[in-house]
Amino acid sequence: MKLINYLFIIIFFSFTPSFSENPTGFNAWKESFKKIALENDISEETFDIVMADIKFLPDVIKYDRYQPEFYEDTKTYISKRTSSKKVSKGIDFYKKNINLINKVENLYNIEKELLLALMGIETNFGTYVGKMDILSSLATLSFDKRRSEFFSNELIILLKLIEKNQIDYQTLYGSWAGAFGFFQFMPSTMKNYAVDFDKNNSIDLKDNHDAYASAANYLNQIGWKDNEPCFYKVQLTNEIPKKYLNVSAKKLHDKKKLKYFRKYISNANILDQKYDNLTTSIITPDKDIIPDAENLSPAYIVFDNYEIILKWNRSLRFSLAVCTLKEKFKNEL
Repeated sequence: MKLINYLFIIIFFSFTPSFSENPTGFNAWKESFKKIALENDISEETFDIVMADIKFLPDVIKYDRYQPEFYEDTKTYISKRTSSKKVSKGIDFYKKNINLINKVENLYNIEKELLLALMGIETNFGTYVGKMDILSSLATLSFDKRRSEFFSNELIILLKLIEKNQIDYQTLYGSWAGAFGFFQFMPSTMKNYAVDFDKNNSIDLKDNHDAYASAANYLNQIGWKDNEPCFYKVQLTNEIPKKYLNVSAKKLHDKKKLKYFRKYISNANILDQKYDNLTTSIITPDKDIIPDAENLSPAYIVFDNYEIILKWNRSLRFSLAVCTLKEKFKNEL
């Protein structure tokens, strides 16, 4: 499969206008992007049909700039997404789909509680999958300068899936960021991990069978370790060197084995000794985001499984919420 012509992409980005400077330049962007699509084996017929009605969506830019991950404190963010109501709805969903969920858990070695947590937070168990025109959303974010390269690549991948009749473009409605289905897969995730679990020669990520198996396959392939921990909430001592504190989800740094960090944790008695040799990092998610946040609180010691959820969604708070909800389901099921 041909890779995107990156030289062309770089030139293209250099002349792509900001939405705030020249939103009327969207049509010119579309003509330029068509050349990129054709360079990447998208037929002109497919492009003209699929992209005929795309529009610049100003609300998408607003959502991109004001994501809750960027302004809600950790306590608020987690509590909103792990409520008792959410747990109750998840248990009801599990009871209605118990055979499927247990089968997927055993086949892919991914705990049912984790899958329930992800589906619950992403789409409230399939009840809210988003109503945005995904093609227009991706086009808008490709046109915008902030993350043009990422969203341009996602749009090219989506067009390729449509070209190969793997996805019906008329069903593509989802989140403002271009994610689709019960677990909110981006096009690249669809391409690499979606599975036809019910063997009907079609992948439908708004169907429980395909969606659940696809999510489990994704987690399995990217390295989730069954029955290993995700995080502990800890109380740090003032002696901890600042270099060990991670405030960004981009890349966790200064990792150490759990036993190394014990001397900097005043409530270290909560840390199970059987995990002492596992690699960990320390995060302080409110620092540098929430005004007047404390330097050392809240703080969490996180494991490899936490970073697996970061691959799903690059947000410190999202990963904490997923793992928190997972544990709540574990206590109920």
